[in-house]
Amino acid sequence: MGPPYRIDTHQHIVPPGYARWMREKGIQPGGIGLPSWSERSALKFMDTHDVQTGILSLSTPGVYFGDVMEARLKAREVNEFCAEVVAARPDRFGFFATLTLPDVEGALAEARYALDTLLADGIVLLANNDGRYLGDPGFEPLLGFLHHRRAVVFIHPGDLPAPAVPGIPAFAADFMLDTTRTAISLVLSGAMEKFAGIKFVLAHAGGFVPYIAYRILLTMLLDRDLALSALAALGDKKQSILRRFYYDVALSASPAALPSLLEVADPGRITYGTDFPFAPSAAIDFLNMQYENYPLDPEVRAAIDRGNSEALFPRLSPDRH
Repeated sequence: MGPPYRIDTHQHIVPPGYARWMREKGIQPGGIGLPSWSERSALKFMDTHDVQTGILSLSTPGVYFGDVMEARLKAREVNEFCAEVVAARPDRFGFFATLTLPDVEGALAEARYALDTLLADGIVLLANNDGRYLGDPGFEPLLGFLHHRRAVVFIHPGDLPAPAVPGIPAFAADFMLDTTRTAISLVLSGAMEKFAGIKFVLAHAGGFVPYIAYRILLTMLLDRDLALSALAALGDKKQSILRRFYYDVALSASPAALPSLLEVADPGRITYGTDFPFAPSAAIDFLNMQYENYPLDPEVRAAIDRGNSEALFPRLSPDRH
């Protein structure tokens, strides 16, 4: 086996202070227990799963629980912790900065600080923020800033703004719908056109987006401003607005999901992901086996494993060293 080579764009961090805060609030993200995390355990996982660099992000539920000042303090604490981890091992880690949505003013301030001072590799946004999806007009000031910065924005799902279904953990299906809803929100609001400088990365192969791609295009036909774009996509899939999204394959690189993803996504915009440490090691091992045995063109596989992420994060390219 050669040295680790993959870039994992969907790898989570659980700072100790954040873990204590979640336990105090009695929160179980996605309906499961909060996993432990350490730099040592992350590196051990990466070394045994061919991952050279993990782009760290805070998972759901983020930092906003109705108290604006609390959210701002926690976002800063999480981002400075992440920056210290990356500064110590910039070859092994990167990070997406946590913001404070639906607090837009705080989110703008934290985004500037994270990108300019902490040198974050991008931003992580939850698919819905206090029940508001990312195409919400109130979020336009933040999207405008991220557009002008040509930022990479990783979209991670969370609990739906609806009652949970007893016996069904949120990560099983609600997460997939949450991502799908925010992708459709960005399309139908016109945000994908207006803020085209943002490189949106959808978690988990975009949720249900690839599977319902034509249903999304048919919905676009109901909007006069989007109809021409939808018709073009129906005639030539390469014109599809859905190809402007990036998609990671975390917990989704299966023979059931990959055909839909590869049919809809631009192969130059698919990235490798694991969902460590929230995903059990056995699940990651199983899906890695499925992915590695899937009949992919070698160039496409190399692009997913590393090349597409090097384009997103040029500092990780060997040419920069």
